[in-house]
Amino acid sequence: MSAFEYEKDPGWQYLKQSREQMLADQSRPYDSKKNVWVPDAEDGYAAAEITATKGDMITVVTARGNEVTLKKELVQEMNPPKFEKTEDMSNLSFLNDASVLHNLRARYASMLIYTYSGLFCVVINPYKRLPIYTDSVARMFMGKRRTEMPPHLFAVSDQAYRN
Repeated sequence: MSAFEYEKDPGWQYLKQSREQMLADQSRPYDSKKNVWVPDAEDGYAAAEITATKGDMITVVTARGNEVTLKKELVQEMNPPKFEKTEDMSNLSFLNDASVLHNLRARYASMLIYTYSGLFCVVINPYKRLPIYTDSVARMFMGKRRTEMPPHLFAVSDQAYRN
C-alpha cells in the first residue's frame, strides 16, 4: 500500500495530519531568543514573548496579551515550529514540561491521540470512537518499522509480535 492509498482510509486523518496542515503549523513566526513558555494558572503554561530582561527577572507578553514579570527560572524554552505536533517528543530540541504538554494538547486538538516519547507510546483517550482500529488500518502497520508509520498501538504490537 502506498502513502497515497493510506490517505484514502477513513482512519488516516486521525493518524497523520495533512501536508497542508503541517506546512501551516510549521510556518508560524518564531524567535528562539524571544518565544518562551510561562506558567499559567488556567492552562498550565502559556506561550509568551520576552519584551525585557532585568537581572533575574523577565517581562513577557502572553498570547492573550497580558504583560507579566516573573523570575527567569520559571520561563521554559519553546521549540521551533518545525516540531509542532511532532510524532516523537524525544526529537524535541527542548524537552521540558511546557513543550511536552503543548505537543500532547496540540495533537489531541487535531484528534491525533497517539504520540511517541522515545520508546513509549502515549495515548490520550478521545472519549469517542475513531475509525483507527479497523482491519485496513491494522494492515497498514504490518511489517513496517516504527519510523515508517505514524504512532499507533498497532505499530507497537506488530513490533512486539515480530520480535
